[in-house]
This record gives sequence, C-alpha cells and structure tokens, in this order.
Amino acid sequence: MTSERTTKARRRSRWTANTAARITRWAERRAPTALDTLTLVKQGVVRPMRPDKLLRTAFAYRRWGIAIPLGYAVGAIRHPDRPAVIDERGALSFAEVDQRTTRLANALRERGVGSGSRVAILCRNHHGFVEAVVAAGKLGADSVLVNTGMSGEQISNVLTEQGARLVIADSEFTGLVSPPEGVELVVSWTEGTTSHLTVEQLIGRSGTDALPKRPRHGRMIVLTSGTTGTPKGARRPDPPNLSPATTIMSRVPLRSGERMMICAPLFHTWGLAGFQLGTVLGATLVLHRKFDPQQTMAALQRHRCTSMFAVPVMLRRLLELPAEQRRSYDHRGLRIVACSGSALPGELAKDFQRVFGSVLYNFYGSTEASWVSIATPQELRASPDTAGRPPRGTTLRVLDDTGVSVRRGETGNIHVRNDMLFEGYTNGRSSERHDGLMPTGDLGYLDESGSLFVVGRADDMIVSGGENVYPKETEDLVTGFPEVSEVVVTGVEDQDYGQRLAAFVVLHEGATLDADTVRERTRERLSSFARPRDVVFLDALPRNATGKVVPGRLPAVPPERSR
Repeated sequence: MTSERTTKARRRSRWTANTAARITRWAERRAPTALDTLTLVKQGVVRPMRPDKLLRTAFAYRRWGIAIPLGYAVGAIRHPDRPAVIDERGALSFAEVDQRTTRLANALRERGVGSGSRVAILCRNHHGFVEAVVAAGKLGADSVLVNTGMSGEQISNVLTEQGARLVIADSEFTGLVSPPEGVELVVSWTEGTTSHLTVEQLIGRSGTDALPKRPRHGRMIVLTSGTTGTPKGARRPDPPNLSPATTIMSRVPLRSGERMMICAPLFHTWGLAGFQLGTVLGATLVLHRKFDPQQTMAALQRHRCTSMFAVPVMLRRLLELPAEQRRSYDHRGLRIVACSGSALPGELAKDFQRVFGSVLYNFYGSTEASWVSIATPQELRASPDTAGRPPRGTTLRVLDDTGVSVRRGETGNIHVRNDMLFEGYTNGRSSERHDGLMPTGDLGYLDESGSLFVVGRADDMIVSGGENVYPKETEDLVTGFPEVSEVVVTGVEDQDYGQRLAAFVVLHEGATLDADTVRERTRERLSSFARPRDVVFLDALPRNATGKVVPGRLPAVPPERSR
C-alpha cells in the first residue's frame, strides 16, 4: 500500500513538474522585456509568492492570457480579501468578483452568449460594469461599451450595427433601450423595483461550473464620441504582454494595490484605461455613478485614494469648490491625478497643481491611438500647456501633408506608433497609416527639447483672410482671464474673410466681463486673425457624457461682416 501511494505521489509530482515546465515555456514566448520586468518589480506587481500560488497563477495566465479576467483570477489567488471595487453600495473583494463573474458568465452562456458573441454594456461607473466586462471576457465574448449620453435612436442603431446578443443596462436607461428581436435586456444597477431580469438574479441562480477552456480573447469595442448619427465602434487590440502597462508606468509611478478613484466614465477610452491598469496592479477601484466634486473629495479622504483618473472638466469642478470646503478634506495621500479625454488648458494645469500639489499627469491620446505622450508634474510646471513626451516604445513624428517630418518648432500633423493602436472600426474601415504611423487628426509641434505641443484638431483650423488660425491659442489666452471659468473658440462664416473666430465664454460665479474687454485684452497678445470677433456669454458650455464640448450645440452666430 505504501509503495502504491509513493508511486502515485511520484506521478503527481512528475505531472506537476511537466505541466509547470510547459506553462513556463509558453510564458517565455510571451515574456516581457527586461525593462518591463524591472518596472513590474519596482511597482510591486511582481513579487515573491508561495509555490502553490505561483503555480495557480501560471495556470490562470495559461488560461486567460493578458486579458481582464486574468487580473481578477490572479487577485483571487494572491489577495482574495482585498477590495476589488468600492462603489455607493459597498465593497466586493477580488475573490467575490472572481466567483460572481463565473456565475454570471454561466448564466450568460445559458442565454446564448459565447465565444465571438457581443454583449452591449450600458452602465455608469459601478461594480456592475466591471462584472459585466469580466464575465463577457470569461466566455470570449466582445464587450460593446455604450456611451450613457446617447439618444435612444443611437443606442438602437448601435445594438443593430454591432450585432449585440444581449444588453446589460442600468435601470435608468431601460426606457431608451429597444433591443432588436432576439436580443435580451438584463438590468444591472436598479433603483427601486423593476420588471426586467437583473444581473443579481442571474448571479444568484447560477453555479460556479467550469467555463470553457482557453476561450477566444474577448475584445473591447469602444464607441467614438459621435454627437450625431451612429458612433463607430473601434476594436481595441489584445495586449501582447504587460508591456503596454509598463509603458505607462515608465512615466507615471502607479503602484501595486493602489486605491484608485476612476471618475472618468468607464465606457470611455480614458476610464477604460484606468480600469485596465488597475487590473494589472491589483488596485482597488473606487467608483461613483455620477461625478460630484464634493462627494469626490469626501471619497478621496474616506477611502485613502492614492491615484485618480479624471477628465479636465472634472478638475475644474474640483477647483470651483469653495476653498474652505475643499480644505476640510484631507487629500495629502493623493500622489497621482491622471488627466485625459480632452485638451488640458495650461491655466487649469497651473491652478490645479497650485492647490493639489505636484500630482498632475497629462495624457495625450485617442480612442484609435491609445497613448501618444505623457506630461509629468515637473514638465507641466515648466510648460503648463505641453502634452509631454512619448513614453518608451512609442514613436512620435510630426509630418507635413506629404509625409515628411517638419523641423522642430514647425506645426504639422501628429503621427504615432505604439503597441496598442486600434485594429480598425467594426464597420471594416480603418485609418490610413504612413510607414506604420497612425495620424491622430491633431496638429502640433515639437520644441527643441522634444516636448509635444498640440495646437488643435486639423479640422478645427480655419483660414481667415488667407491665414491659418488655430482656435486653441485663443482659448488658452481667454481661459487665463481671472473672470473666465471656461471658454471654447470656434470658427464661423465671415463675408469678408471667409471665416473668423467666435468665443463662447462662461464666467465665474459673480464675475462680470463684457465682449469689448475680451477683444481689447486679446488685441495685446494675438494677431488680428486670432482675435475673437464675436464673444458670446453662456451659463454653461454644452458637453457630452465624457465632458467634451459639443460645438454643434453652441448658439448660431450669423455670417455677418467682420467688425
């Protein structure tokens, strides 16, 4: 009997050793570079662990690859009791998220969702969004991230065009969702009662049966920020390894186990980036369904957040809180405020770091290009309007219209190459590339030190009296006026010059300013064609759900002769 037990034990030992060797060889083919490994060690992502946990982690890697489910599977092994998500309804640990998403995946599979299917997710920032994405990924299904600011017609068109098999939506959006025939609606976050099937019901009824082995990697489909028509779906690529995450960490010192507040919408590229980085870091995600500046300050203190992902308008709202109210909250633990999603005005960058300290990082990128450059707090103090420098492994070029690099200081078309350029739109179209470099659609220049400055969208540039005029220069100047809260400058028709600039201005509460004063102040700093001929005062700028200004919703300015 002892001999038989010994033989079985030896067989198990050989099987374990052989399996570990196969997994090691498989992992080596996808291994990060030495620089990546050093970064992961430095930031605490890679560290010693017990042999049994190491083996279970290797199995999880072999099964899921570099995908969202891996982060929660590894978290359930390494730190099962650490909170994975905290929202208005409490906290869920990594072990809970891993188990709940397996149950949800089994329930979705019973409803026809499988490898290659598409699940539309129409949720605000809460644990339901996270669980929907992880569960879809465990089945090899694609997640279509639907903008919460879309109209009912746009949502219906997206569901049809993307071929969604199932929709997971918050109860507040059920009135907007009209799923095509055969597409089931499941409610995530509920307010009060609902007659619809809910995610919690699916999780409660389903078991933790084994899911399909080694499923196809589910993709993220992010919708472009369209304000009219149906936004296009951009397919996000699978990361080849952890290199994309370490690329960001090479410029931004995020750490393992961060308490990370994500204010930017998760359906947006920037909020999604925070979510994905948090997954690699084993971070605790702190989420609120809607952004409120005072609640954000309270949550930063209550949950001891060390990093925050936000868009520029959110930073402005934090600064607009009364100073006494802001000082009543302790934000000294906040090391990193990562900002992206739209242009960061230089004055806002200066004001934010004056109040919150040297914590601001400005990311420049897009849905299609992922990242292009990152500005550190020190770089923003030296040049508040800079977009920073490309992180390692990123190629940045400024080209003229013929594809030739322009000289330092000259404005041209910004092109980029990195590991995470999008794979194309789901309608089959893509973006033209030049020697592997993708155009961002923005104009900019590199200074003598190699820092990038973005002057605006190529399609925002106007020609006024034969002169090329970039609205951003005017916006940056007017934003710096002490009475001005925010401004957007755009081109309008002009009978004499073809086009002229119009400034739409929002003042600080209680401030007074008139159009003539604005024009007089700009006369001292700008060329004649860069001065705003029209100045329109508004109570607020029209913005979409991601905080971007929607020019089509600005008041019309008649094409009269210039003054």
